Amino acid sequence: MTDDFGKLLLRATLGILMLFHGYAKIVNGVSGIETSLISAGWPGWVAYGAYIGEVGAPILVILGFYARIGALIMVINMIFAVALAHPGQLFDLGRGGGWALELQGFFLFTGLVVALIGPGRFGFNKR
Repeated sequence: MTDDFGKLLLRATLGILMLFHGYAKIVNGVSGIETSLISAGWPGWVAYGAYIGEVGAPILVILGFYARIGALIMVINMIFAVALAHPGQLFDLGRGGGWALELQGFFLFTGLVVALIGPGRFGFNKR
């Protein structure tokens, strides 16, 4: 039972923290991402995937409704974010001494963990 509470806490933490980023995209739009994608040779419409990765997928993860799929979408979202916005920082340290990409690493790796372990008992469909 404590494993299931741990999975719930992990899902809630990951999903809620990512939703804040999604909220920022809802309020401010995705034009900055669109510009980065176009500069990298991708079509600009791909930027709208940020809404899926930062709003839709976190909701799935929080609810435990196809949480593994939602988590994988968040992992893909973070791979795009690192590749587009932070490619030169993979091995950098931040001002406080930690990894410069701590937040991105948190989202990527906890998303991967949720995809591997599933949502636990306290999810809508346990997938």
